[in-house]
Amino acid sequence: MIFEDFSDLVVRPITSEEKSRWIDLMDTHHYLGFRQLVGTYICYVAELHGKWVALLGWSWAAMKCGVRDRWIGWDETLKWKRLKHVLNNTRFLILPDLRIKNLASKILSLNLKRLSSDWEKAFGHPVVLAETFVDPSRFQGTCYKAQGWMDLGMTRGFGKKGGSYIQHDCPKKIFVFPLHRKAREILSAPFPSFHLMRKEAFVIDVNQLPLKGQGGLIDLLATIVDPRQKRGVRYPSVAMLALALCACISGVKSYDGMGDYAKSLPPDALRLLGFKRGKPPSESALRKFLQRLNPEEMDRKTGDWFLKQTTLKNAAIAIDGKTLCGSHNGVKKAIQLLGAILHKEGIVVAQKKVRDKTNEIPMVKELLKPLALEGAIVTLDALHTQKKTATYLVEKKKADYVLVAKDNQKSLKDDIAAVAEDDFSPSAY
Repeated sequence: MIFEDFSDLVVRPITSEEKSRWIDLMDTHHYLGFRQLVGTYICYVAELHGKWVALLGWSWAAMKCGVRDRWIGWDETLKWKRLKHVLNNTRFLILPDLRIKNLASKILSLNLKRLSSDWEKAFGHPVVLAETFVDPSRFQGTCYKAQGWMDLGMTRGFGKKGGSYIQHDCPKKIFVFPLHRKAREILSAPFPSFHLMRKEAFVIDVNQLPLKGQGGLIDLLATIVDPRQKRGVRYPSVAMLALALCACISGVKSYDGMGDYAKSLPPDALRLLGFKRGKPPSESALRKFLQRLNPEEMDRKTGDWFLKQTTLKNAAIAIDGKTLCGSHNGVKKAIQLLGAILHKEGIVVAQKKVRDKTNEIPMVKELLKPLALEGAIVTLDALHTQKKTATYLVEKKKADYVLVAKDNQKSLKDDIAAVAEDDFSPSAY
């Protein structure tokens, strides 16, 4: 049977009900047979016109592969921490009696487009590099080459058996395919890149921040008062602050998460932050230190510093009010904060405490007064859909705005609903 139209070719993970069929076909028709995939894995099937035409298996990358490790440029410490972001195409089988030109490369293309998102959905983190080993005595890796995989050379001809490696005198070709254009930089960077985090995490890439040098983050943190007594201090204040801040902007949201983040850093990264021995502090040490800090000083200084690392021109800024968690003790009211946050970067560029005898509405001007907003777009919720606020943004700050009209502004909401498409000039489209 020959199909020439790939318009309805689908590559998808198998269901639990299909697993036994997938295993039987792979064991029967693949030249290596099939026992099991090592560690975590995903099995895929390719369907053409509703019929199974190919099977693929992905699992953990090879623990030892010198040619690949040299190409990535990571050391052993980084490799053991980030190897989970590399996947091995351990099985690829075109089912028998199929001779369809370009089928294998098309299947690979479709599989690679969804591989990282499928892996993240199943196991909680994305992947940035794919690898595979090809036996040159049987295949040339043509379908991989056609899809742009890079031939890194030959392995040394060792295989893992039990807990050790033995020489089998059958070296393989190693091919790799970056699932992200900066895969090598991401895997070898000193700090975990946001590309290795869950996609829903709102993070900044620490590797892109100026940490040292004049005006760097380390210099800034040195100006923040250390609340501890000098006697018995094990870790420098600057190093603790830098570690905590890098963890937070990498998406960490708890003290336990900070402890895990600290453990994930290689010794060189820890030394860069100021830990001279290259060893991280414990979660309890971080927690006790941070709980004694002056939060207002920390917030003000770091907010100003991050603001200098970006520009507000053409930026989108959200104005939002929040209640400070844990600030209500049954006697005094909870602390209300009004903040200005960059949509894309998640950076708080301004923050004000809402005074007890007022609300958020009159605080907007105070919040935005020190910011250069010309050319920026400010978004506010329905509470701030006020004529004075809109006028202030346009006339005083030279900014644009997006306001929400709800039932608190019923006349405005009805007017908007009554506007027809033809009422807009052609330049509005």
